[in-house]
Amino acid sequence: MPCNARVLLLLLLSLILMAESRKLGSRRKRWSELEETLKPGNPLSRKIIDGTKTRKLKTSHLLRVDEHDFTMRPAFAGPAVPVGVDVQVESLDSISEVDMDFTMTLYLRHYWKDERLAFPSATNKSMTFDGRLVKKIWVPDVFFVHSKRSFIHDTTTDNIMLRVFPDGHVLYSLRVTVTAACNMDFSRFPLDSQTCTLELESYAYTDEDLMLYWKSGDESLSTDDRISLSQFLIQKFHTTSRLAFYSSTGWYNRLYINFTLRRHIFFFLLQTYFPATLMVMLSWVSFWIDRRAVPARVSLGITTVLTMSTIITGVNASMPRVSYIKAVDIYLWVSFVFVFLSVLEYAAVNYLTTVRDGKDRKLREKLKEQSQTLPCTCGMPHTKTMMLDGMYSEADANSLAGYTRASMAAEDPSDKQEQMVVHLTLDNESTETKKKGIRSFRIIQNTHTIDTYSRMIFPGAYILFNLIYWCVYC
Repeated sequence: MPCNARVLLLLLLSLILMAESRKLGSRRKRWSELEETLKPGNPLSRKIIDGTKTRKLKTSHLLRVDEHDFTMRPAFAGPAVPVGVDVQVESLDSISEVDMDFTMTLYLRHYWKDERLAFPSATNKSMTFDGRLVKKIWVPDVFFVHSKRSFIHDTTTDNIMLRVFPDGHVLYSLRVTVTAACNMDFSRFPLDSQTCTLELESYAYTDEDLMLYWKSGDESLSTDDRISLSQFLIQKFHTTSRLAFYSSTGWYNRLYINFTLRRHIFFFLLQTYFPATLMVMLSWVSFWIDRRAVPARVSLGITTVLTMSTIITGVNASMPRVSYIKAVDIYLWVSFVFVFLSVLEYAAVNYLTTVRDGKDRKLREKLKEQSQTLPCTCGMPHTKTMMLDGMYSEADANSLAGYTRASMAAEDPSDKQEQMVVHLTLDNESTETKKKGIRSFRIIQNTHTIDTYSRMIFPGAYILFNLIYWCVYC
């Protein structure tokens, strides 16, 4: 037993010695690699040492935030602080005609100099901070004039960046989405172009304390080439600036971002103009339908009128309630009038047809009574008696207008074998009444000619209207 214990103890000591020798070898290897790295010829020897690990210095101490009162602007009681601004438009999200506003997402950047934030630096490099330092220093109080809603994005953290240079120059950038009002003129809708403006201004500082200006002129505004809208074509962006006056507070510098939009017409051609034109053309079909087919023509007219009313209601539902006439209103209401006139045209044709039928019926009854008083023509060879039933031609009516009582028929010299005798027992008063009746009957007897003229007048007038409309508004 004592021998076994000694053997085990020796084995344990040998294992411990082997482990220690391996540790010592790895340390020597690391030190040799470090010496190779720190040699002057090695590029890794120029690696900059992380300052945050060499010294512990707070940002507030470096920028001396606690030593100054940042509730006051730089150079307080001195000249106005110049604050340069540039904007990068990320997206134009939406344009609302009903609310008359637009929504835009942009990067807003401010540039100014605050000597209180100057700090010593051997490399003359800037320091970048997030939004937590913004609450401790002075920043310009720029706001969006006529904005309805706006917010700074906060995913995953507040989208705010502050960059301070050793000489005190400051860059303050933030990502904002703003919804602002846009005064739109819909007098040419949907063949219109709209110009909207986003306005920036200092809320508290007048032009004597803060001078806002575009940092690089027109180049201060940059846009993404991929920006597009479904209903509009973005024509151009440009910047302007001027002073704004408030009677109670004074003059302020105001910056403007102007952009012009031109509406795409193809959507409205498919949804509004083509259906309205087809309804007008459909109303012309009734001119080719028999005037005695009352159900067909009435139902067609009512259907087209109701369809036009639905189109007008749908267009106005997506538009603000403006007090002036829009271009689309002119087109739709003129189309509605054409459809309505086609219904009135059939009403006139139906009325005149009814009047003509009534006069025909009365004339037939009168001639029937008068024919009963004609003397007998029996015994005359090859004679014929012609009775008038109202379905005679105009020439026949004119030839009969001059006959008097007991007129005898003259024999046709070209046809000796046949004779025609017409006996009329009409006195002078009845003759004058018949002349007036024939004259009135001649005017209304051809009611189908109204449909014939309508087939040419209605399409011609509508084509002329379209030519004038598109020439004026295009």
